[in-house]
Amino acid sequence: MATVELRFSALPEHVRTARLVAAAVARRAGVEEAALDEVRLAVGEACSRAVGLHQSNGISAPVRVLLTEEEKQFSIEVGDEAPHIVPGDDPAGGDAVEAEAEAEEDEMGLAVISGLVDDVEVTTGENGGMIRMSWPTTPPGAAVFPA
Repeated sequence: MATVELRFSALPEHVRTARLVAAAVARRAGVEEAALDEVRLAVGEACSRAVGLHQSNGISAPVRVLLTEEEKQFSIEVGDEAPHIVPGDDPAGGDAVEAEAEAEEDEMGLAVISGLVDDVEVTTGENGGMIRMSWPTTPPGAAVFPA
């Protein structure tokens, strides 16, 4: 199992770098060429979400991206350290309108990711969250025949 770990400051300009690294590692891992755009877009969305959460919560910790190549699967985990508001909880500042707007934006980003990736898992908590996405791989040299 090969793993690449990327950590970057929570700044929007670093999201592009994360997308490019993810696509390069996915290609090397054997993700189908047709799925590489989905990888790029999904990673971009997940990283943008993490950057936004860090910035809106004043968190200086880096965003974490873990790219893992397994025997028949390539997975990406994008982690943040932002506290996630549970629906129905009173936000820290008591600004329910702002919290609702952030929640709607968060839901939209997760919907985009779910539309791009068949195998996606989202976990959140008061100490941060993680989006795990995976794609099937084809071993190098393996013949791929249409079904």
